[in-house]
Amino acid sequence: MLELTTDRRLRIAVLVSGNGRNLQAIIDGIEQDTLPAKIVCVLSSRADAYALVRAHAAQIPTKVLETKDFSSREQYDAALAEFLLPYRPDLVVLAGFLRILGPGFVETFFGKLINLHPSLLPAFPGLHAPRQALSHGVKMTGCTVHFVDAGLDSGPILLQRAVPVLDDDSEASLMKRIQQEENEAICAAISLFAHCDIKIHGRRVEIGRQGGPVR
Repeated sequence: MLELTTDRRLRIAVLVSGNGRNLQAIIDGIEQDTLPAKIVCVLSSRADAYALVRAHAAQIPTKVLETKDFSSREQYDAALAEFLLPYRPDLVVLAGFLRILGPGFVETFFGKLINLHPSLLPAFPGLHAPRQALSHGVKMTGCTVHFVDAGLDSGPILLQRAVPVLDDDSEASLMKRIQQEENEAICAAISLFAHCDIKIHGRRVEIGRQGGPVR
């Protein structure tokens, strides 16, 4: 007689466009049993993204959807949703996904669609956030994990990690220290989803006590 078991790990889909450094942090956390999660698929907007190599090494299903193959953002978003939905993700993580998602896609996945941004939002949204931080002369920056809404890096904030800006920082040196915090921040965010009751109230995110069931 076949014994059925229930896999109560958080089902994660990861969207990437580049190196996959944060994807690797998630993979490592799962392999080290520090994250009660399973990456069910990885989708890249670029066929040459090194993140795909990382996913293949971890035996994770992958898909490439390049912008050039679609005539509109709506068509791209529809294809993306069509790919993701059969995997039934509990959480969709944008980990260096260099594409703005349309309102239809965001509405479909709102509440379980998160992005990682290299600044303390709402400061310095968009591209080149560390460069913006240096040009403004701030003494502190960092990274933010936030829910994705229809705006640009404007969704409700889940968590943040601070990074001091040093007097001799270059854009590269500052970005390197931010990236170290990003690796921890994205794993911490996934842990919150796995263990806590999370509710969105307008722009505020309420995180319930630890010990809740995995969705």
